[in-house]
Amino acid sequence: MAAAVVMAVVMAAEAETEMGAACFSDARTTLQTVRDCLRFGVSRFNEAKIFFGHGSDNAYDEAAYLILHTLHLPLDRLDPFLDATLTQTELYEVLNIIEKRVEHRTPAAYLTHEAWLGDLRFYVDERVIVPRSFIAELLREQLAPWVDNPEDVTHVLDLCTGSGCLAILAALAFPNAEVDAADLSADALAVAQRNITDYALEDRVHLLESDLFAKLGGRQYNIIISNPPYVAASAMAALPQEYRHEPQLALGSGADGLDATRKILQQAAAHLTPGGILIVEIGHNLAALEAAYPDLPFTWLDVAAGDEFVFLLRREDLA
Repeated sequence: MAAAVVMAVVMAAEAETEMGAACFSDARTTLQTVRDCLRFGVSRFNEAKIFFGHGSDNAYDEAAYLILHTLHLPLDRLDPFLDATLTQTELYEVLNIIEKRVEHRTPAAYLTHEAWLGDLRFYVDERVIVPRSFIAELLREQLAPWVDNPEDVTHVLDLCTGSGCLAILAALAFPNAEVDAADLSADALAVAQRNITDYALEDRVHLLESDLFAKLGGRQYNIIISNPPYVAASAMAALPQEYRHEPQLALGSGADGLDATRKILQQAAAHLTPGGILIVEIGHNLAALEAAYPDLPFTWLDVAAGDEFVFLLRREDLA
């Protein structure tokens, strides 16, 4: 019986794959315009029930982005091109990227090798997680009102820097600051270096291969920011296929998702200047964190998703 069930599942999957291949084959001979491709992409994304969580949050926006990017058109101007007829080469490239998104569940950012935080573009590939930290919003406001004078900030640390996006945003927010960007992964730091070079910040953003604070010696900072791994083991097991493309090292953090955050809380005070602040993103772990540290006066910062994802502590709170 078990063998029969397995065989039925395999046959169903093969049939679905064949139907998908036939669908794309038909599209290559019948679609003509950007509008045609947009409709086709939305239909295929909805039919396949792909997961959105790396930039777009719906099939229409994802399809429009992939089409415009592939055709080298402005990402904010779809309407003028909707009825433009594609060349055979363009049509092939557009359908190819839509097919990869559906068949392999590859996040759009890995297909285009770019991710956006506000108006800023960053190079990404599968060596780093796709940038989506709420801390980016706070840095665009120069951490107001928690930082009185941005020009007084001279040293910033970005722990678990990944693609380097938050370190770059910190350097742009605090013009007089030297920014250290630390990560355990040499592969991630290679991506971060590319982005730092793209923004011509090599003189102010410095990469460090370090497991959290392990190789930072006695360095101290006015501000420490971190978007560390924070996915609990049970949630890791249930992640959509899209997240399987991301480095698991940058996602999972023990049974309750707080292993990295615990280490940060234990060691951050020694690396903060008097009055310095620590800002950490912890996903959906607010209740678990407050239960584990009932005496810490966490300040939960307002971001687009609410006020339960990013906390702030001062050095004196930790001490």
